[in-house]
Amino acid sequence: MRFEHFAINVPDVRAMSLWYVDHLGMKIVRSIEEPPHTKFLADETGRVIVELYSNTSVSAPYYPNIPPLNFHIAFVAEDARATQTRLEDAGASAFSDDTLADGTVLVMMRDPWGVPLQLCQRNRPF
Repeated sequence: MRFEHFAINVPDVRAMSLWYVDHLGMKIVRSIEEPPHTKFLADETGRVIVELYSNTSVSAPYYPNIPPLNFHIAFVAEDARATQTRLEDAGASAFSDDTLADGTVLVMMRDPWGVPLQLCQRNRPF
């Protein structure tokens, strides 16, 4: 089996997908303009895909109430704290900042819609 994508139902897929493109370096690789306005976003490798959509037949989770340890989207960051500052300037909010014993920095944030994001500056990358 090969991973294809991870999907989340969000309240404003159009604005959120543009924010992910502008501030997280994602690229829209497939877009469906009719409801549920699906956007498939790829990371810079083109290997990891996140599907965002606004399906009103069910309630989108209220992401600000979901603890980041239950669910988060993680991104590699060369300088996690500088990236945190840049994302805060773009409307994200800080949640936690941890440095592990090996020097790995893990910054937990929420995007402007409350979806948990993690910035990973690993001492030993995967």
